[in-house]
Amino acid sequence: MPGNIITIGRQFGSGGRLIAKKVSEKLGIKYYDKELITMAAKESGISPEIFEKVDEAAANSLLYSMVIGMYGATSRMTDYGEVSINDKIFKVQSEIIQKLANGEPCVIVGRCADYILRERTDMLNVFIYSDTEKRIDRAVNEYGIQSKNIKEFILKSDKKRANYYNFYTGKRWGASCNYHLCLDSGVFGIDGSVDIIEKAWNSL
Repeated sequence: MPGNIITIGRQFGSGGRLIAKKVSEKLGIKYYDKELITMAAKESGISPEIFEKVDEAAANSLLYSMVIGMYGATSRMTDYGEVSINDKIFKVQSEIIQKLANGEPCVIVGRCADYILRERTDMLNVFIYSDTEKRIDRAVNEYGIQSKNIKEFILKSDKKRANYYNFYTGKRWGASCNYHLCLDSGVFGIDGSVDIIEKAWNSL
């Protein structure tokens, strides 16, 4: 019997979002990525613009660094403006992710979904990565990103995602022990990665 939930974490430029979308289409199940921002904004009353600014990048400020140094990765300091807003956004998104997971089968991209749903036994957690040169090529030629230092842009994007994940889960983003399946999209390709995920999902 196949599983119900697939979570996909991804390095920037690895094609993880496209792989997630193709997996959902191939399996005929729901797909959630940016849709979560709209849903969370509506649920919380916080403007979508604020969600966009802190989405998967909640821990990249000086204030974050000060708080994390003083209280540790699992603390929740709600008396500080930026941290309070970020925590509220994380809480709202977490509740929505749990609600979606309790509904019909779906694919969820990023946002610590693997951690939020960690108690489930019907879930496949995937991480997509690739070498830097292939990610640069995809960022420029497929995403249309124009930057004088595209490599630095990619690494900074990864760092934001890592900080967000590490802060809210107490685990290390991209570490193989946190996922059931880690795939190099540069080796397997987009469609090859989709096929592997489908087989893994059906084996649960």
